[in-house]
Amino acid sequence: MRRPVAWVVAVVLFVEALGVAALNWFLGIVVDRQDMSLAGLDPDMMSTSSKAGGIVFGLYFALCGLVALLVALRNRRPAGFGRILLISVAVVHGLLGAFAWGLLGWPEFLFMVVVLALIVLLLMTYDGQEAPAAAEPEDTAPQGGDGGSPLTSPPAPTTP
Repeated sequence: MRRPVAWVVAVVLFVEALGVAALNWFLGIVVDRQDMSLAGLDPDMMSTSSKAGGIVFGLYFALCGLVALLVALRNRRPAGFGRILLISVAVVHGLLGAFAWGLLGWPEFLFMVVVLALIVLLLMTYDGQEAPAAAEPEDTAPQGGDGGSPLTSPPAPTTP
């Protein structure tokens, strides 16, 4: 069940990355063509910042999707920076869900909650997985011997 969830999360995050980038780019074009000021702000600056924000958030979601894709391909839990990215994208989806509930409605809220649940499921299913144990050297000492280290040579025979 872990791998399919990781694949679904990766695909959803890649689609979201494209959607967020395209939406912000479109909004930047709309602001640029309106050529109107909002509270005295420069329309060119608003257009540029909308496009830049879309690129930044699109790359962020794409990077999180790449982490989920690597989890799916390797079938290992995310570690380090990848885990932090997945936790942060889960928090972002929780906040986006809260905003969607208040501003857009329940279908958008439901979508954000489903994505949040998938990301949390991805993180939780790999939590129970133990990290691969380091290969321990096999004990080559004979049974019933002196129990010495297998790396030391046996004592030299003494002649009377």
